[in-house]
Amino acid sequence: MTDTQTQPSLHTRTWGQLPDGQTAHLYVLENEFVKVWISDYGGRLIRVQTPDRNEVWGDVLLGHEALEPYLAQEQAHYYGALIGRYGNRIAGGRFSLDGQNYQLATNDGPNALHGGPGGFHAVLWEAESGTDELRLTYTSPDGEEGYPGTLKVQATYQLSGPLLRLSFHAETDQATVLNLTHHPFWSLTGGAGDVLGHQLTVNAERYTPVDAQAIPTGELALVAGTPFDFRTPHLIGERIDAPDQQLAFVGGYDHNFVLDGASGGLHHAATLHDPHSGRTLDVSTTEPGLQVYSGNFSNGSFVGFGDQRYEKRSSVCLEPQHFPDSPNQPTFPSPVLRPGEVYDSVTEYLFSAK
Repeated sequence: MTDTQTQPSLHTRTWGQLPDGQTAHLYVLENEFVKVWISDYGGRLIRVQTPDRNEVWGDVLLGHEALEPYLAQEQAHYYGALIGRYGNRIAGGRFSLDGQNYQLATNDGPNALHGGPGGFHAVLWEAESGTDELRLTYTSPDGEEGYPGTLKVQATYQLSGPLLRLSFHAETDQATVLNLTHHPFWSLTGGAGDVLGHQLTVNAERYTPVDAQAIPTGELALVAGTPFDFRTPHLIGERIDAPDQQLAFVGGYDHNFVLDGASGGLHHAATLHDPHSGRTLDVSTTEPGLQVYSGNFSNGSFVGFGDQRYEKRSSVCLEPQHFPDSPNQPTFPSPVLRPGEVYDSVTEYLFSAK
């Protein structure tokens, strides 16, 4: 294999019009290992293709080739998107910081979810491309969705061999809370059947139990002896319907795992493997937590590539993050960002097949 063959390439095209008249674009990064479609709308991954053990290429990410379904279908709003200002849930959409109370936009019953209805998944990012990377920037004004401070954010996708790297950088002019994450819906089969036969390993001895509204109770519970023990590989479907109250609350897995070895540096978080295709996805991150979501609320309303309906449990999300509701949980790692501080976060996706 020559050096010329290993060099990635990037292509750009217009993707469609947003309701406010702005134009969304599609960027394609590719090399001989991975082909990635990214949009500046929501900074989202639209398509990821990799070969299986027989070198047959297929989709490993659920998405759609057109812009319109992402705008029209509520089920599609978070597919592949960058999430902010705060990934996951904040109880009651409220928190206090430095003696000031803040009320956020609520979009999950009484709670705030994924930055609110106008979060980072729903904005047009400014894009700057290179041969192997796409840099996206967005300035979130003070008060957007109720969050304090003007926040400047940069997200960079970089493709190097079989590795896709996503890095965040952010600064604020007022104290604020920040939890940037990424919401890809993975299915390594090359289609949209279900992921119950995927093997999952999560590097976590503990997880954060939730109440009936999927808000953490504050406990850091041991996974040992529970359906949440993925320290060794288990099929996602093996225990997903076990008579466990935590699973019943959210219809399967939708929980934050407390990652072992999290100290701010890059560490291995999870491995997802499809025995049928041989494809494997390894996720590493600098974040302290990983949300595992088994597509419990997908209902077939979002129709993607090849006219496939994305049904319940047709994908699994592995979302590196700070813990849900951390602004209201003083024992959780702090999500507070202050002026003069820098928020830096990295997640890496490594694809292989055997």
